[in-house]
Amino acid sequence: MLPATMHCLSIHRTLALVSLLAFAGCQSADGSAVPPSPGDPLPALQAVPDPAEGGRIVDASGREVLLRGVNVNAHVEYWQYDPELFTTYPFTEQDADMIAAMGWNMVRLLLSWSRVEPSPGEYDEAYLDEIADSIAMLRERSVYTLIDLHQDAWDASLAAPPDEVCDTRPAGGWDGAPEWATFDGGEPRCERFERELVPAVRAAWLAFFDDTEGPGGVGIRTRYVEMFAHVVARFANDDSVAGFDLMNEPNQFAPENAATLSAFYEDALEAMRAAEAEVGAPKRLFFFEPSITWAALNLPGPPPFEQDDQVVYSPHIYQGGINPGIVEDGYAKAADEAATLYEGAPVVTGEWGSSPSRAADPDDDFFERHLSEQDRYRFGAAIWTWREACGDAHMYSQARDGLVPMVYGFFEVNCETNSIEGPRAALVDVMQKMTVRFAPGALSEVDWAADDTRLEASGASATAGKRLEVFVPTDDPSSVQIVASGLGSIDSVPWFGGTLFYAPAAGGTWSIRITR
Repeated sequence: MLPATMHCLSIHRTLALVSLLAFAGCQSADGSAVPPSPGDPLPALQAVPDPAEGGRIVDASGREVLLRGVNVNAHVEYWQYDPELFTTYPFTEQDADMIAAMGWNMVRLLLSWSRVEPSPGEYDEAYLDEIADSIAMLRERSVYTLIDLHQDAWDASLAAPPDEVCDTRPAGGWDGAPEWATFDGGEPRCERFERELVPAVRAAWLAFFDDTEGPGGVGIRTRYVEMFAHVVARFANDDSVAGFDLMNEPNQFAPENAATLSAFYEDALEAMRAAEAEVGAPKRLFFFEPSITWAALNLPGPPPFEQDDQVVYSPHIYQGGINPGIVEDGYAKAADEAATLYEGAPVVTGEWGSSPSRAADPDDDFFERHLSEQDRYRFGAAIWTWREACGDAHMYSQARDGLVPMVYGFFEVNCETNSIEGPRAALVDVMQKMTVRFAPGALSEVDWAADDTRLEASGASATAGKRLEVFVPTDDPSSVQIVASGLGSIDSVPWFGGTLFYAPAAGGTWSIRITR
């Protein structure tokens, strides 16, 4: 006979409202676990800083949550380089179903300042209603939303006009700020190696950090913080909103100017907390990023700022992908900075990734290395990106050079015909993996085999009765072998084509080993 804390598992089937698969073995302290179901209310999330072991994100009952998912750009207002090509795909119920089928529990949902505040001090509530609709679709599938105020190279209006004379090439536009908040000082709109180095883009960013006076005599940085607070107030009472990412990849290059970024974060965090208090909402997670140069030039994060304990460090770990460097070094750097600069804040990398074609190369383990590091450090992560359209501003340089653009994302798009050819099977295969969604307490270790045949997880301080949830991408639970200790009866439910295994903790130390 096995010890009381150890299970060897065999399957028997029962019929209920949904098919449940119960495993014979020892019962949990309370006899059984309530089956999870899509659409169950998502518990609010909180940060637990820990400079020694790494910060954690937990739900309202204290379970550790590993936020894993993807970026969705459906609501971004991109510069349109070709009026015949749309710039984004709408977000649909089918998209939400497919995201849930990946086993993910988070979407980083991108918003544009230009759409939130098309005129100074006037907010487009219809646009925010669109955001609310997408959040609701995800909530119904047990997926959290991280709201991201997105920008790339400041805004769409800084594209060079037809009569711009450049000694290099005329610059394209991007996304982010409204035109009324753009002060480029008449600088050239000509390419300088990278989009962020276009003189007009640099001038616009300097004006922002200087809080240059804009319409109505209000500084544009002040306007941004007020806009951010408005978005927070709109969504802060929704527990399925994981938090708010203040600004995507802020362009603050020079280390000697980094303090201005930290000052911006202090002001925005204060405004966020005031907005939450005004609508009677709890403190939500405040996500903040280092400068865009963090990975590209290996520069440090911004100096420490006056923070509370509900902040999340969110660098974009593009080392080994879009940026040079070694994958593992990016994760080590993020962990070190979170511990030493930001009081042990948890880490969620808001973007990571590379060309989807790399997933189809059997000699390229780029994606597997990232996924392994995310489990090793227990980081949250959102890959770039779910879909890209042929008219997206990211495609401009390829089209301008006479190439047929190749989009990123999980769908193969033929930009000669502007048509979707289907999912990218190789990318789906590597990204749809076994994953711990909720742990019954603090995780001590997560170890994943890169071929997705084994997942091990353990913890030492589980609360009795708290539920472990692990997603396995198979519709056949009998193909899965589980060895566990410190857990009650391990059951499963179908989960969007995969299987969600769940079990209550006995209390204290626990472990689980899943093979297939």
